[in-house]
Amino acid sequence: MPNTPTARRSSLDAMAWIAAYLALILVPMALLLVGPTPRPGGYWWDFALAIGYAALAMVGLQFALTARFKRATAPFGIDVVYYFHRYLATIALVFVLAHVAILYARYRPTVGSLDPREMSFAIGSGWIALLAFLAVVGTSLLRKQLGIEYDRWRRWHLLLAVVGLGAAAVHVFAIGSYLEPRWKAAVWGGMALAWFGLVVWVRAIRPWRLTRDPYRVTEVRREPGRSWTLRLEPEQPPEVAYRPGQFAWLTLRASPWAMREHPFSFSSTPTRPGAIEFTIKELGDFTRTIGSIRPGERAWVDAPYGHFEIDRHADAKGLVFIAGGVGIAPILSMLRALADRGDRRPIVLFYGNRRWDRIVARDELDALAAGALDLRVVHVLSEPPEDWTGERGFVTLDIMQRHLPDDARALDYFVCGPTPMIRLAERNLRALGVPHARMHSEIFDLA
Repeated sequence: MPNTPTARRSSLDAMAWIAAYLALILVPMALLLVGPTPRPGGYWWDFALAIGYAALAMVGLQFALTARFKRATAPFGIDVVYYFHRYLATIALVFVLAHVAILYARYRPTVGSLDPREMSFAIGSGWIALLAFLAVVGTSLLRKQLGIEYDRWRRWHLLLAVVGLGAAAVHVFAIGSYLEPRWKAAVWGGMALAWFGLVVWVRAIRPWRLTRDPYRVTEVRREPGRSWTLRLEPEQPPEVAYRPGQFAWLTLRASPWAMREHPFSFSSTPTRPGAIEFTIKELGDFTRTIGSIRPGERAWVDAPYGHFEIDRHADAKGLVFIAGGVGIAPILSMLRALADRGDRRPIVLFYGNRRWDRIVARDELDALAAGALDLRVVHVLSEPPEDWTGERGFVTLDIMQRHLPDDARALDYFVCGPTPMIRLAERNLRALGVPHARMHSEIFDLA
C-alpha cells in the first residue's frame, strides 16, 4: 500500500469522518440515558425504542451523505458515499421495521389499534413515516425495473424522504419517551432542525449560488458510438477549477432549482484553460437528448467532485487505464493532462468497445501513443471486423497478462466503464496480486 503523505492524510481524514458519523448517531442516543429516564419497560421494549431512535438519526444523516460536501466526500469518492447512502437507507428501514414488529408483537395493548380511525396522533405519524420510508427505499432499489424516469424519481425521492423524516420526528416527540427533561428534547429538536436545514442548503441555497456562475454551450461535437462532446465556456471567467479525471453535476435546459442535474466526467483537461468539455453517450432518458443541445444554450456546472484522478497518486511508477465505451471520458482528461505536462511514465490503456467504428477519440489516442506519451493502446473488440488481428471479446486476465509489464503489481490502475466491466477488471487485478490501494474505479451508476 502506498505510504505517501497524501495517502496517510486521506486515510486519517476517512477515519475522522467515519468517527464523526458514528458520533452523530451514538452520542445523542447516549444522552437519552443521562439523568432521569422512564421506568424500564423490559428488555424488548427498551431495545425497540433504542433501534427506533437509531433509525431516526440514520435517516436524518442521509441528507448529509447526499449533500455533496467536498471535504467529507474527498477521502472516499462521492460514488462510494452514494453507495454507502443506499446501503444505510436499507439498514435504517430494517431498524424501523424491527421497531414496529417488536412493539406490535409484544406490546400490542400499549401501542394501540391498527385501525387508522382509532389510532392516536403519535402512532399515526409513525405509520406515515414507515410507509414513506418503504416507498423511498423500494423505488430506489427497483427504479429501473419499475421504469421510473430518473428526474421524476429524484423529485419524488426527496419529497418522500422529507415527509418520512418529518413524520418520524413528530412521532418521536409526540411519544416523548426518554425526551425528559427538556434539554434532551432540545438536543433532538436541534438535530431535526439541522437535518431539514441540509435540505434547504442543497435545494435552495446551493442552486442560488450556482446561478452566479452560468456557462454557455459553445460547441456540440458528434463522436463515434452515439456519443457527443459538449464544450462549455463560463460567461464570467475563469472556469471551474478541477483536476484531471474528476466530474461535475451538469444542468441543461433547466434552472439549478429544477433537480435535473446529472453527473458527467470532464473529458477536457485543466491544463488547457478557457473551456470545459464533457463526452456523453446516449444511454438514458436525459442523455438521449444530448445531440439536440445547441450552441448558445445556458448550462450550470456544480463541480468538482470525485477522487478518480491521477494527481492523488503522483508516486505511481506507471499507469494502467481500463476503459469501456464512454468510460474513456475521464481517462481522456488524464491522458491529455499527462501529455501537456510532458509526463514520460509508462502507460498502458486497455480500451474495450463493441465495434471499431464506435471507438471515441481513436485518432487522438493513436497520436498520443506516437508522440507525446509513452503510451501503449490495446483495443479489445467484442464484435470485431473479419480482418481484425487485435484482441477480441472482453478485457480478460489473459489479455492483460499479455500486455502488462513484469512489474504489473507496482503500477496504479484506473478503471471506468459499465459496472460488469469494472467487476471483471477488479477480479483480474486481484488475480494479478495488485494491492487494493493501487486500484481506482469510477462507478457510473449513482442512482
